[in-house]
Amino acid sequence: MIRKQVALVADLSGTVVFAIEGAMAAVHAGLDLLGVLVLSFMVALGGGIVRDLLIGATPPSAIRDWRYPVLAFVTGLVAFVFHAQIESVPPFLLTTLDAAGLALFAVAGAEKALEFQIHPFIAMLMGAITGCGGGVVRDMLLSRVPMVLVANIYASAALLGAAVLVVGRRWGCPPVVAATLGGLVCFALRVAAVRFGWQLPKIV
Repeated sequence: MIRKQVALVADLSGTVVFAIEGAMAAVHAGLDLLGVLVLSFMVALGGGIVRDLLIGATPPSAIRDWRYPVLAFVTGLVAFVFHAQIESVPPFLLTTLDAAGLALFAVAGAEKALEFQIHPFIAMLMGAITGCGGGVVRDMLLSRVPMVLVANIYASAALLGAAVLVVGRRWGCPPVVAATLGGLVCFALRVAAVRFGWQLPKIV
């Protein structure tokens, strides 16, 4: 029961953060209200839908549980109405919120995969997919290279955070403790990567 509650809280919290991000990306791209709502839904819930389909949790939570789509759409609508105020938020704060959303989804995804008796290594991948999947769908819809492939330590941070949770659970840590540790590692690595410009090696 505690494991389910941890995953649910992380999932719903991440949904709000990523729905705002999706809405703002749609506003910047000049989409109308419907486009804003669609992108809010896809960014907030796309990764979770892919995860649920892969681990056999069907129908996906975003379809089965009304709270997910309602939360995504309402958040997207609020972001559409108050986009000017959101634009005035300092960039570092937006990066911090994005890192928080990534961390929440990474631990929620890994925790749910473990709940479905998925192998620990695959559970780590499910955490990364949950955190990054929505952003990939967003960038594909906007016809651009997915940010997770070029951003400063993005998918890697999600993968590491999920790994910390999985290892913690294997060592017998309580779900809340393991999720907190995993989330903090993911969050700290992502923020530090943006702050110091850390990148994975690439050919230039």
